[in-house]
Amino acid sequence: MEFTKWQGCGNDFVVVDFLDKEPIDFATLAVKMCDRHFGIGADGLMVVCPSETADVRMREFNPDGTEPEMCGNGIRCFARYLYDYGRMKTQQFTIETLAGTMVPRIITQDDVVTAVEVDMGVPVLEGDKIPVVGFGAERVVAQPLMVDGTEYKMTCVSMGNPHCVIFVDDAEGFPLSELGAQFENHPAFPRKINTEFVEVKSRTHARMRVWERGAGITLACGTGTCATLTAGVLNDVLDRAADIEVDGGIIHVEWRADGHILMTGPAEPVFTGVWQGSL
Repeated sequence: MEFTKWQGCGNDFVVVDFLDKEPIDFATLAVKMCDRHFGIGADGLMVVCPSETADVRMREFNPDGTEPEMCGNGIRCFARYLYDYGRMKTQQFTIETLAGTMVPRIITQDDVVTAVEVDMGVPVLEGDKIPVVGFGAERVVAQPLMVDGTEYKMTCVSMGNPHCVIFVDDAEGFPLSELGAQFENHPAFPRKINTEFVEVKSRTHARMRVWERGAGITLACGTGTCATLTAGVLNDVLDRAADIEVDGGIIHVEWRADGHILMTGPAEPVFTGVWQGSL
């Protein structure tokens, strides 16, 4: 099985193309491929599939085999794969995901791809749709959350997948490895949660670290940067366009007047190969 490996701000993915093939057990394949010692190593497996509602369908699987609704860095890498390998002939096209139809745009300069912009749609803010227990249709903005004996202020957003944004004084020093799983598995979040720990540097610059549901600590999370900007606007600490600095680089996010979130960042090829492992 041929594969390509990609990264966006250090968030890395394996892409396999099943546009013309019968599907297999992708969850099991993801567990094996994403293993950094016995497999290729990645934060997720992206699968190219046919779609009845868009130009193509993206399926993504976490290293533990779970299938999330959406992945921001992943869809940029996925989109660039489609463009670089001639699966899509235009620089803008549609991708079906579990979070709805996304519209990426390949940005080039002198015929060289420099970035990928994705219209991520409109953020979901109602508590019961994110979901967060106990909020109904209300927004979850700066609400208390008790974790390991400490009360935090959470602002929650869904970008097709659930996020909890915690503003902190020192993102670098936050004990992410010790507390990340406690946020992910907190009973307030019935579908678990991705958690961003964010230090605001200015109204147009924030430092974000992330614990991803089903993956743990990663160097970047595209949907997390979108959730971070949204939470920053709701808390009046960020402007509607800002650079979100993650461990692996910078992603630019804009919350437009029409309600849509635009995310722009890198998507880089790493290597290609042939998977010789089994399912």
